Amino acid sequence: MSVAEPRRIVLFRHAKADWPQVTDHERPLADRGRLDAAEAGRRLADTAIPFDLALCSTATRTRETWKLAVHEFPHRPKTIYEERVYEASPGELIAVLNETPDDTQSVLLIGHNPGVQGLAEILSGSADGDARERMSRRGFPAAAFAVLSFSGTWKALEPGAATLLDYWAPSE
Repeated sequence: MSVAEPRRIVLFRHAKADWPQVTDHERPLADRGRLDAAEAGRRLADTAIPFDLALCSTATRTRETWKLAVHEFPHRPKTIYEERVYEASPGELIAVLNETPDDTQSVLLIGHNPGVQGLAEILSGSADGDARERMSRRGFPAAAFAVLSFSGTWKALEPGAATLLDYWAPSE
């Protein structure tokens, strides 16, 4: 595989969580979150990106979001439940992505705000069409995702290195 081929990163925020009397890490999805996670999975499948790797926070709501979304995919990518994604800053998320093996073409990261939105904004040196305007207008609500592309090695991923190709968020 050539590092000249564009790589894809999809940043996916967990779906709407419930607020029961549990720790933040153990919060489950709300009923609406379950519906939105499945819809986001269908939309992600529609991108036709053949994901090689999914990096998912260890929080209950991200694991549930991933389980519902991946059910809509034609094939399940290798999944790593990564505790460093929970409550991570954009810089910490870049550090996790920098560790991705270079034979990996496309990564789906399932995480939390404000880190996921911040990372989408920081990585996006440019954008196609109205993707940046839509993301700026909507923010990064639960179950939203951004599709980014960049060239080079994973170790070289840095702020401004990617193009925001698409953005999707469930209807409010």
